[in-house]
Amino acid sequence: MIPSEHSARAAFARPVLVRDGVYEHLRRAVLNGEIIPGERIGEVELGERLGVSRTPIREALMRLTQDGLLVAEANKGVRVRTVTAQEARDTYTVREELDGLAAALAAAAHSTADAQILREALDAVNASQSQDYRQQTRLDLNFHRTITVAAHNAALGDLARDLEQRVALIKHQTRTYNAHPETAAQHAAILGAVLDRDAVTAREAARAHVRTFGALVLQELGTGV
Repeated sequence: MIPSEHSARAAFARPVLVRDGVYEHLRRAVLNGEIIPGERIGEVELGERLGVSRTPIREALMRLTQDGLLVAEANKGVRVRTVTAQEARDTYTVREELDGLAAALAAAAHSTADAQILREALDAVNASQSQDYRQQTRLDLNFHRTITVAAHNAALGDLARDLEQRVALIKHQTRTYNAHPETAAQHAAILGAVLDRDAVTAREAARAHVRTFGALVLQELGTGV
């Protein structure tokens, strides 16, 4: 018996949605620090917890490995990838340039609506509980993401998304605290220059902020600057 068009579509859509749902769930868990760098992910345990078969679990893990968030090791399974000191140095070198560019473009291109979103994003960072590292990291990354969005440059947005993934791994691995004494002042300087449409100052404020935290990360990893 040939299934009807409706039933065939429904039967085909379900496994795709399960696979994508598992992928998004795991991706958020890694980027939010719920699963930390170096931690192993068991297929059986994960499947039981999510109530799905091992097939979508394996597909999601493979996709996340291709994304660079996980690593698969022979006879050891899959774990969240750890970042080397050199990769951290390279990441913050690029981040300094991209964040500076994002701030400069946002200073020129942001709308009234963007300005409000930027203020709210920074208010959320400043109001967050300093002892909640994962919340601090999530809100800090969101603030920098809103600046990139306000730049209204699609190519920059694509590059920034990949870089943010690397930065998230580094933050969760080193746990370099976002509630650093200089953080609030540096964030305020970036936002102030963006809202004043001062592209030069915005660029330099953003770059200085990245340099500060790049140095802290490398110190945590034992490499110096």
